[in-house]
Amino acid sequence: MKFFNIEKTSEGKARAGEITTDHGKIQTPIFMPVGTVASVKTVHQRELKEDIKAQIILGNTYHLYLRPGMETMQDAGGLHKFMNWNLPILTDSGGFQVFSLASNRKMTEEGARFKSHIDGSYHMFSPERSMEIQRQIGADIFMAFDECTPYPCDYNQAKSSMELTHRWLKRCIEWTNDNPELYGHKQRLFPIVQGSTYSDLRKISAEVISEAGAEGNAIGGLSVGEPEEEMYRITDEVTDILPKEKPRYLMGVGTPWNILESIGLGIDMMDCVMPTRNARNAMLFTWQGVMNLKNEKWKRDFSPLDEFGTSFVDREYSKAYLRHLFVSKEYLAKQIASIHNLAFYLDLVKVAREHIMAGDFYEWKNSVVPVLRQRL
Repeated sequence: MKFFNIEKTSEGKARAGEITTDHGKIQTPIFMPVGTVASVKTVHQRELKEDIKAQIILGNTYHLYLRPGMETMQDAGGLHKFMNWNLPILTDSGGFQVFSLASNRKMTEEGARFKSHIDGSYHMFSPERSMEIQRQIGADIFMAFDECTPYPCDYNQAKSSMELTHRWLKRCIEWTNDNPELYGHKQRLFPIVQGSTYSDLRKISAEVISEAGAEGNAIGGLSVGEPEEEMYRITDEVTDILPKEKPRYLMGVGTPWNILESIGLGIDMMDCVMPTRNARNAMLFTWQGVMNLKNEKWKRDFSPLDEFGTSFVDREYSKAYLRHLFVSKEYLAKQIASIHNLAFYLDLVKVAREHIMAGDFYEWKNSVVPVLRQRL
């Protein structure tokens, strides 16, 4: 069974493909909703599958390790069974969360010692421990333990961090090779390219990661505050080096226009909390632009939420009604908006895929990106 198959390459770097896992196939390019603590916030698994059309979701190693804990996870039979999700799952390594706890963690060659944000207890994540936890979670795709540098980051810090990530990768691979899967399905390890916004470091890292021979590769350390142009520049440089025959995952990206530009640079997989986080703050993404549903202008707009939307909420509720729910601080507002935004993101990559297959992706992208960015 071939893990990744490229079905069509456009005139540039954009490509349409298919990833095959033991829990199902994923059509790329794909956006992956983030289910941090075994839940995509405010959304049922049934809605994820039937209305949003999610093909793969994310779980978070750091958060799942702290709650519910790995004994519960193993007793449940892994994350798929625990949350009743029978499609593919990807887990991050916990690295980003651990390193975002700057004042509450201590870094050594061995790993990262950190303080729980829940109860203040101390824990240690090493490359081996991260791999062990991700085995216990049982995701179809899991990530190597890396150090994610902040932005801005000076050159020497970025270089030493990247080199540490490369040393840790060797330990991740060794542990993974020595310890079999727990739940009877195949797990695939993706290493992560680092190097901040320094082209020479990114080139070195991309070459090291390529030589590791993994079945897919990720680009980390972007979408952490750097200008969009910098993110695109680094992504472009890295995808020139990473193996073309393997899926490329750009971590933590992004806005709808970020997603389309990244697809144009050869990215196959993306994830971001933005569609649900912004939804909870009344920001909706649509094919016509970005809407703030708290604005007065929607107060008596009884038209459907989104006439071009693909989910049931777009047809069944009006703009005026959703604005009323937000102003009234009703929980249902966050649920409706989250379903809309996630369905839009999945529709966005589906339509992008159709244009890659049709051979006119770049022409279409360049016409649609300015519209997506406008405020309604």
